[in-house]
Amino acid sequence: MSACGQPPHSSPATWQHGRVTAATHSTLFPQVPDSADAVLEGLDPEQREVATALRGPVCVLAGAGTGKTRAITHRIAYGVRAGILQPSSVLAVTFTNRAAGEMRGRLRQLGASGVQARTFHSAALRQLQYFWPKAVGGSMPRLVDRKIQLVADAAAACRIRLDRGELRDVTAEIEWSKVTQTVPADYAPAAAKAGRESPRDPAEIAQLYSVYEDLKRDRSVIDFEDVLLLTVAVLQDRHDIADQVRAQYQHFVVDEYQDVSPLQQRLLDLWLGERDNLCVVGDASQTIYSFTGATPDHLLDFRARHPGATVVKLVRDYRSTPQVVHLANGLLAQARGRAADHRLELISQREAGPEPAYTEYTDEPAEAEGAAHRIRELMDAGVPAGEIAILFRTNSQSETYEQALADAGVPYQLRGAERFFDRPEVRKAGVALRGAARFGGNDSLLDDAVDLPSQVRAVLSGEGWTSEPPAGSGAVRERWESLAALVHLAHDFAAAAPRATLGDFVAELDERAGAQHAPTVQGVTLASLHSAKGLEWDVVFLVGVAEGMMPITYARTDEQIEEERRLLYVGVTRARRHLHVSWSLSRSPGGRPNRRPSRFLDGLRPGSTGGAGRTAAGGAGGVERGVARTPAAVPRRRERTPARCRVCGRTLTDAGEMKLMRCEDCPSDMDEGLYERLREWRAVQAQRSGQPAFCVFTDKTLMAIAEAVPDDERELARIPGVGMRKLTRYGADVLALCAGRELGEDGERD
Repeated sequence: MSACGQPPHSSPATWQHGRVTAATHSTLFPQVPDSADAVLEGLDPEQREVATALRGPVCVLAGAGTGKTRAITHRIAYGVRAGILQPSSVLAVTFTNRAAGEMRGRLRQLGASGVQARTFHSAALRQLQYFWPKAVGGSMPRLVDRKIQLVADAAAACRIRLDRGELRDVTAEIEWSKVTQTVPADYAPAAAKAGRESPRDPAEIAQLYSVYEDLKRDRSVIDFEDVLLLTVAVLQDRHDIADQVRAQYQHFVVDEYQDVSPLQQRLLDLWLGERDNLCVVGDASQTIYSFTGATPDHLLDFRARHPGATVVKLVRDYRSTPQVVHLANGLLAQARGRAADHRLELISQREAGPEPAYTEYTDEPAEAEGAAHRIRELMDAGVPAGEIAILFRTNSQSETYEQALADAGVPYQLRGAERFFDRPEVRKAGVALRGAARFGGNDSLLDDAVDLPSQVRAVLSGEGWTSEPPAGSGAVRERWESLAALVHLAHDFAAAAPRATLGDFVAELDERAGAQHAPTVQGVTLASLHSAKGLEWDVVFLVGVAEGMMPITYARTDEQIEEERRLLYVGVTRARRHLHVSWSLSRSPGGRPNRRPSRFLDGLRPGSTGGAGRTAAGGAGGVERGVARTPAAVPRRRERTPARCRVCGRTLTDAGEMKLMRCEDCPSDMDEGLYERLREWRAVQAQRSGQPAFCVFTDKTLMAIAEAVPDDERELARIPGVGMRKLTRYGADVLALCAGRELGEDGERD
């Protein structure tokens, strides 16, 4: 059987057939191509365009299942193998540790080891840890993994009672505020402008947010959003550090670009500087995280910001059958809004399959039992449990399906629950395998083991693995499934590397654990539509597709409704071959049958009407070359002239001296009284915004202001370290202080 549970089939080694499907159905450890040209073999024409476009800005618009990860990893690998890119000069960023780990693994198998593939947070954290002593001094504050306890402490300090759901919602509001660079004082108007429905009174959330920031500062801790904020602050204020980072990384690749937040885009801009060696990949029709601050605007505006960009559209779908793709295209054909105007019409490259099945049930328990019964039939027919998924809109729907699957004797795994490598049985198995690899010669368990898989089976048999799964479900079955996943992985590893040792396998597990790249557990996946993004199965059950759940009740604006449609589109495109769509007329047995199928299915499911679609505006695949503007039309970059000391005339190279526009040891005409007033004002601003003082203005910038004593915004803007954002936010206060006017105790002008 192949990796996807389907019988292997032979097909010509051309891009039109089976080889390209390796984007999602490759063997786990393929052979490394023997040359740069070999890296390009098996790519379709558009994927090859991506792989060979190595200079200047490139935008890849990639529909679901079109092999985008394959295209960008082959692009990096081709550049490295051809000697065009230095591995250490490439930074590839994505949004999850799993995706980054998968990208590193693919690059390694393509012979492009040494390329940094990380999440935004991981890349920023490495830079912040390295430069903190130089930029700030001392040891960096501790990073907290989960902020919900800090939010609970802030609520207690404010004497505001929050239940578990409210704690989670307020935490999400704080995260949104930080990625959109909104300080506590600005939360209420910013939330109103963004159309957010605050879980509590906006004034209360602003208060909780402010106290949360105070608690972090008092406890010397930072959260994940602070990692990005502080890295941005360092790169903005320390040109020497920014130059050092830019000297290291010359080429950037950003996956899932439709999910970039304003803060992440700001960090990317600082990494790039004035260069344009950037390749972005995304699909506006898969924008489903706007509640976290993600926006497709950066993707949709890419051509406007980079007129010379090459745009490649990937529309050949190698994942799903024509029947599944037809439904996916039909959903988007009814969409409205800016993202819909740039949608891609997919073209299936797979053989025909069954039509999607639509089923109506009387109530939710009946719907769950119906899905479990059908899954039991599929498994009895030979479909592996690991190739089946049940996807729902909210996590609260999970319990009913867990019970139904358990009653049917169907193993399952909850996606979004405990991470695979954090499970106790997996940690114990890792210790046992590591010990056997080190002292295997003296381990009687391995006496009869003749190869790597038998060695792994022998070791894990001591941890509870058996050749036959235990009866029923529950904790015992879940532990067995975890160990069975390690056994399956050992077989795949040995098949790809016949000479691999137990030590090699342990090293592979360590690398996967670091990347949270878990092996497949042989159980039906239960997952929310949001957590299913980036995954795929042979069989997908989309359940609860009824009004009130899809779209969800609280989706009221046009933008929110369209995001719900995109969420359903993501769910549909997770299916390779079999797709089952269902809904129930009532929540519980005997309940009032007042539900109806989702409006998104109108005109698409048999017997329904309405939902006339439109011609896809951006449907066709292909390449759009950027038109280079004539030299007269290209704004010339201002050449940097050497900065010279305004006292002695010496060329300045130190970033601090360049801010002062004089040597450290040259005479200063600084207004000492103004400098102290500026420092006191800065302390108030830092406390209000919950940021370190240097994020408001550095000491050197304050000294430069106290020396120049600007009279107006134009003079203030000329001072290094005073950018447009800070001029807008702080300019009036600073000019008031420079004019000798007093500010109130809270830092506001009287």
